[in-house]
Amino acid sequence: MHSVLIADDDEEMRELLTFKLQNGYDVTAVSDGAECWNRLDTAADDLPDLVVLDVMMPGLNGYRVLDRMDGDDRFDDLEVIMLTSRGKEDDIVRALEAGATDYMTKPFSANELLARIKRVLE
Repeated sequence: MHSVLIADDDEEMRELLTFKLQNGYDVTAVSDGAECWNRLDTAADDLPDLVVLDVMMPGLNGYRVLDRMDGDDRFDDLEVIMLTSRGKEDDIVRALEAGATDYMTKPFSANELLARIKRVLE
């Protein structure tokens, strides 16, 4: 079973994503970018297969998490889908250039997110 790490500071969003993904994936959810980075940085050989990453979080935002991952060969095979309310072209390009696999804006279709996750992981 593929594993997914969700990083979003909105508790309702974490609960919704966990609910939607839990039947097909091993899901872990964290509430901010620092916790996401700590899990990734200390995961050693047990990295998730995918991170669903919000951009706007207190402290360490999603872009900074991507920046830390960029250039670190431990994360070469880690897929990242940005899921955020920031939908300007500059935001999307910045995330994709920093290594994000895909980018979706909120509000979003749960079915579309599931299809994107399936495409990325299979």
